[in-house]
Amino acid sequence: MAERLLQASRQRRMKAMTAAAGSAGRAAVPLLLCALLVPGGAYVVDDSDGLGREFDGIGAISGGGPNFGASLHILKVEIGGDGQTTDGTEPSHMHYALDENYFRGYEWWLMKEAKKRNPNIILMGLPWSFPGWLGKGFNWPYVNLQLTAYYVMTWIVGAKHYHDLDIDYIGIWNERSYDINYIKVLRRMLNYQGLDRVKIIASDNLWEPISASMLLDSELLEVIDVIGAHYPGTHIVKDAKLTKKKLWSSEDFSTVNSDVGAGCLGRILNQNYINGYMTATIAWNLVASYYEQLPYGRCGLMTAQEPWSGHYVVESPIWVSAHTTQFTQPGWYYLKTVGHLEKGGSYVALTDGLGNLTIIIETMSHKHSKCIRPFLPYFNVSHQFATFVLKGSFSEIPELQVWYTKLGKPSTRFLFKQLDSLWLLDSSGTFSLELQEDELFTLTTLTTGGKGSYPLPPKSQPFPRIYKDDFDVDYPFFSEAPNFADQTGVFEYFTNIEDPGEHRFTLRQVLNQRPITWAADAYNTISIIGDYKWSNLTVTCDVYIETPEKGGVFIAGRVNKGGILIRGARGVFFWIFANGTYRVTGDLAGWIIYALGHVDVTAKTWYTLRLIVKGRFSSGMLNGRAVWTNIPVSFPKNGWAAIGTYSFEFAQFDNFHVEATS
Repeated sequence: MAERLLQASRQRRMKAMTAAAGSAGRAAVPLLLCALLVPGGAYVVDDSDGLGREFDGIGAISGGGPNFGASLHILKVEIGGDGQTTDGTEPSHMHYALDENYFRGYEWWLMKEAKKRNPNIILMGLPWSFPGWLGKGFNWPYVNLQLTAYYVMTWIVGAKHYHDLDIDYIGIWNERSYDINYIKVLRRMLNYQGLDRVKIIASDNLWEPISASMLLDSELLEVIDVIGAHYPGTHIVKDAKLTKKKLWSSEDFSTVNSDVGAGCLGRILNQNYINGYMTATIAWNLVASYYEQLPYGRCGLMTAQEPWSGHYVVESPIWVSAHTTQFTQPGWYYLKTVGHLEKGGSYVALTDGLGNLTIIIETMSHKHSKCIRPFLPYFNVSHQFATFVLKGSFSEIPELQVWYTKLGKPSTRFLFKQLDSLWLLDSSGTFSLELQEDELFTLTTLTTGGKGSYPLPPKSQPFPRIYKDDFDVDYPFFSEAPNFADQTGVFEYFTNIEDPGEHRFTLRQVLNQRPITWAADAYNTISIIGDYKWSNLTVTCDVYIETPEKGGVFIAGRVNKGGILIRGARGVFFWIFANGTYRVTGDLAGWIIYALGHVDVTAKTWYTLRLIVKGRFSSGMLNGRAVWTNIPVSFPKNGWAAIGTYSFEFAQFDNFHVEATS
């Protein structure tokens, strides 16, 4: 290894760095100095006294590819449970007890695409919500431990059988209560099915009480492989360390993907290990690919929220991730010699044990690295020189590749820029760096890094003002219709086998039971679509109530809330019911009633609804005839279009058409 590095160094010797020493100066690149005595802190990078903890990777929640972009090591996906889980619902592979379908939703596709780019990517699954039948009437997944364990096990087996995906880690219940006996039953269930290699992570909430439970229960301690905490603020508790288990920040970040978000990520990727011995950090979320006005808009590593235009933005957190992910791999080890810099910031060093070394240095300021949670105590970062001394097996490294990021002002901003390499042959393994605020350096023996290139994305476009969908798709690639965003309930492509006519292919709300919820799901089902800025619009849709007497459906405009706030959504909602009534409400819950009355409506018949909202007034039509006209609607002023049902009930929608004039 040393000979190879030496040869590479000699090939690059003419490029050896005294960067920024010329007139280009500080504005172009930072200053790196070899074997030059400068004032400032001195930091030893040494493996003589052994290594630290094994590195488990950097990931994101829904992948990555080696040496291009984020190059993630871990992809964590939701096991769809039919319930609202922050910005929408994801369908379960088992809506009902005797129902299994391993092609619903997009997570299967996403995992396969991630594996194409990085065959070694680690896959994790975690339930947020659960289908209602598991609760047997209770909003609780631990009513029948064996049944819930069986449900999770089938998802793992289905991933392998239908998609050739090996799930590596499985969680318990996202940010909710764990059941000690359930965890043990799950382990036995997995082992019985030959899934011994699938590891269990718990509890995806706080360090306690799971750590204390493990210390008090030897069997529980044995069956849990990793303790996962969410938003730990880079710190752990004593009990967690006493378990001697792997410690992960199994959900972190959740911050708008501006440079402040990038600063948050750059700081925690280093300091989660330095302060808390966490060997993996998983960002929520992977891609901000949901309507921006939903909760936590643009809190992804990149942004791709316009499927109708194809526009996307590779945001700065992608390149901050690359500083670690492109130059380390799971199975590397942190050195014991890691820590904080004298005038703010931190550094970590990792090795593969084969002679390779990667050092990541961050100087993120307090102002520009606040994560959305938890509260960040004040600290100061200031200009400094830092001298690093390579010792032990690293003392004869001849050369380090240098990658650099500067966040902040556009005039001085660089994202994942490769600088000239740092030549160490005559420096006795010593080099110094001039460090300013909000910078990232990666210094590494690896020569495989790359920023990568990608086509210029299509231009950003607003949602089309005229939009139609007749759902006439015989073999849909995804179970859900494009651009619709289910907020409560699950709307899927459906084929009426016995109907050869106009409504053979429809969109159907397929849940007939409230799921075991993770958030405060509405008691009605609803799927939103369009542009949140829409004010004046006409929504037309054919509807089919399947439940006699008690069934009901609606179309809506100006819907102003979604995600975990969906229960409080306001708008203009036009309902019809199988009992022959209609209602116009100003909210999804139905508390604000603008109008009501009788109409000739029954179940098992198709009707065409039309809602017109213009200025301060709204009108509604049924099968082309006016039902109500010019009802005043002063609030809200704008919002999405939507369709939905009165309760968790089967209903169908067809020939959806929205036309917005402003």
